[in-house]
Amino acid sequence: MSIQNLEDLFLQYLKDTFDAEKQLTKALPRMAKAASDENLKEAFELHLQETEEQIGRLEEIFEMLEKPARGKHCAGMEGLIEEGKELMQEDAPEAVMDAGLIAAAQKVEHYEIAAYGTMATYAKMLGMKDALKLLKQTLSEEKSTDEKLSQLASQINFDAQAEAVE
Repeated sequence: MSIQNLEDLFLQYLKDTFDAEKQLTKALPRMAKAASDENLKEAFELHLQETEEQIGRLEEIFEMLEKPARGKHCAGMEGLIEEGKELMQEDAPEAVMDAGLIAAAQKVEHYEIAAYGTMATYAKMLGMKDALKLLKQTLSEEKSTDEKLSQLASQINFDAQAEAVE
C-alpha cells in the first residue's frame, strides 16, 4: 500500500492497531494464568473483554471507511508480547512475577495509548467525527487500564520487594 496522504496513513495505523489488538487477545489469557494475585488475574480478564469490544470499534471504523477489516502485522505488539512470554518463562517468586507482568502490561498499554492518541488526532484532522468518538472511547479505556495497573503495582511491587528481602 502506498501512503500518499493523511487518510492513507490513518488507514495504515488502523490496520496495525487492529492486528495489535488481535495479538493481545491471545496474550491476555496467558498473562492471567501466569498471575498469582487475584486482582491482577481479574484485571487481565476484564481487559480481555474490553479488548474484544475495542476490536469491534475498530471494525466499525473500517466499515465507515468502506474498507475490509484486515490487520497489517504489528511488529511492535509482537515484540512486547514476546518480552512478556520470556518473562513468564522465568523462575521467580509469585509477587516478583506479578510485578513483572504489570510492567509488561503497562508497556502494552502505553503502546496502545500512543496508537489511539495518534489515530484520534488524525481522525479529528480528517473530519471523521464518528471514528473520533470511537477512538476517544478506546483511548479513555486504555488510560484507565494503565491507571488500574499502577494501583495494583503499588501493593504488588511492595510485596515483590519484601520477597527479595526474605
